[in-house]
Amino acid sequence: MSRFAGRTIVVTGSGKQKGLGQAILRRFADEGAHCVVSDLTIDAEALEVAGELRERGAEVETIACDVSDVNQCHALVDAAIARFGRLDILVNNAGIGFMMRPLLEVEPDDWDKVLAVNLSGAFYCTQAAARAMIAGGRGGRIINVASQAAKTGFPHLPAYVSSKHGMVGLTRAAAVELGAHSITVNAVCPNHVTTGLGAQQNDYYSKLLGFDSVEAYLANMARKNPMGRPGLASDTAAACAWLASDDAFYVTGEALNVSGGEEMH
Repeated sequence: MSRFAGRTIVVTGSGKQKGLGQAILRRFADEGAHCVVSDLTIDAEALEVAGELRERGAEVETIACDVSDVNQCHALVDAAIARFGRLDILVNNAGIGFMMRPLLEVEPDDWDKVLAVNLSGAFYCTQAAARAMIAGGRGGRIINVASQAAKTGFPHLPAYVSSKHGMVGLTRAAAVELGAHSITVNAVCPNHVTTGLGAQQNDYYSKLLGFDSVEAYLANMARKNPMGRPGLASDTAAACAWLASDDAFYVTGEALNVSGGEEMH
């Protein structure tokens, strides 16, 4: 299937193997999109991600970007357009979720860093991409990778939870203004997905909640989910592909749970 043939997608925070960004790009590469791998640095791991996408038949560019720097966000969009001639889809996936500590122990610098990447970075990239999409005159799709933490609270993650709640607000505000330009803006809210970041959270929360092992923690998580398992990166990638498709043109401002119904328990 090639429903994204000729279209260009930029995914921030996508230079990690076994990461959510890689899974999203893999799905779009398989459906014909030109892919931009972007991360804080383009290191050996990011180059391996790009190599895998090329093996799948995609045209790929790698562009370093610190999303907390507004100028780098605009440079990312400019470089993507210089390479492929257009920008059709932006996925704001860059994020920090590993600063896990009690509320009373969070340092101001840690708070600022998480908000700068997770929320300000999504805003800067959205603004840059939207300007380019409007200039291109073809509309576009902006998808924010939020979290179930965008709709509920979790212990020892005050900055992360706050940033993801803010991302849903950004999604709705941007959708209201950009719809007139045929640009949709949506968020996906996955439950726990065991990526590299997820593995750190598994280790932390299994100990915090008193489980004997990470495996026991994950088994308990699976038991609580109506679908019988935690989320997979491919689940979120599939949701992003649908939101970016023509079928979802009339869907905007939504925060879509990709959770197996976990929040119903």
